Amino acid sequence: MIKKLTIIDPVGLHARPAMLITQEAAKYKSDIYIINSEGAKGNLKSIMNVLALGIKNGDIVTIEINGEDSDDAITGIESVMKTNKLI
Repeated sequence: MIKKLTIIDPVGLHARPAMLITQEAAKYKSDIYIINSEGAKGNLKSIMNVLALGIKNGDIVTIEINGEDSDDAITGIESVMKTNKLI
């Protein structure tokens, strides 16, 4: 499953929301990746991978999920991102 999302947080994807997203991603068995607008890919279950991507305000990111619980995973991750006003 692939989902494209636009980051609207003025600071971009910074430490606090990144931590919340990685915690949500860790709940699922699926392999979950985030890809920045330049094509760099990081494991969404690793806060260091996520922060290393340098995702800024206005960037379009791609969430890529492969696994049995991919539908639940995208719903949960999107919910956390909306709640924290990232998307």
